[in-house]
Amino acid sequence: MKMKWALLFIVFTIITVLSGCELAVLDPKGPVAQTQADVIKLSMWTMAFIVLVVTGLFVFMLTKYRASKADKDYEPPHIEGSKTLEIIWVTIPVLIVAFLSVVTVQSTYEVEATPKGYEDKEPLVIYASSSNWKWHFSYPEENIETVNYVNIPIDRPVEFKLYSHGTISSLWIPQLGGQKYAMSDMVNTLHLLADVPGSYMGRNSNFNGAGFAEMKFEALAMTQKDYDEWVSDVKNSADKLTKKEFDRLLEDGHVGRKTFNGTQQAFYPAPEGENAGHHHGSSTSEESDSHDEHDSESDHSHH
Repeated sequence: MKMKWALLFIVFTIITVLSGCELAVLDPKGPVAQTQADVIKLSMWTMAFIVLVVTGLFVFMLTKYRASKADKDYEPPHIEGSKTLEIIWVTIPVLIVAFLSVVTVQSTYEVEATPKGYEDKEPLVIYASSSNWKWHFSYPEENIETVNYVNIPIDRPVEFKLYSHGTISSLWIPQLGGQKYAMSDMVNTLHLLADVPGSYMGRNSNFNGAGFAEMKFEALAMTQKDYDEWVSDVKNSADKLTKKEFDRLLEDGHVGRKTFNGTQQAFYPAPEGENAGHHHGSSTSEESDSHDEHDSESDHSHH
């Protein structure tokens, strides 16, 4: 009886604590975040079911086969292992892992593309680059740039092109979707979409040094009309972003919000395409010939 009340107390306590938690990842404001939240909830319910079943069997076994007042010389009868039970407790975990694996793979492919139902809409491309300890958002379509905040229209796919000017960072807006890394010399694409206007917290989810904790930004989702008005205001009032100003930003540590006309892409283009940091092999036949001649001369010099 005491064991029963103890278990009920533990279950009640867990339910009470969880009901008071407001986890951003479980409060999605877009289809990408909704997909990921559904997978998280499914995994949690699956694990909770397993825990309850195992705990119930554990209590049952303790109760049914508890110690009794048997003679000291008593020896329990030898029982051979049951092949049926062994097959059951091996098959069930395999099926659970396979089920969760299929769900995870399907959801991963889903969030790595334009959200369903929005394929016919032109995505808004934003280059999001990090530096110690700030985020830079370049809007090539609007030719503006912001620091430590990003505004996006609702019901329009957004493609964040991620890279870093320094250490590896990770852009994460929990209520809009999962995180993805921003690294130097390459660009990663993060697909997000907001379908509810609001202010959502964004941050760097990858520990990368002393200023990591304060590397946060606001993602403000607004109607297309409000977004167009904001773009117009920026173009009419913001200062022009120069290479000198941007170099100063890179050197600074924590800074507040800033807004500029123009983007860093004009003088520091993103590391993609011709500007990619990794070059494997020669791009022209002339370069190949020059390398061959150099190698040939090196061989002769060694001989």
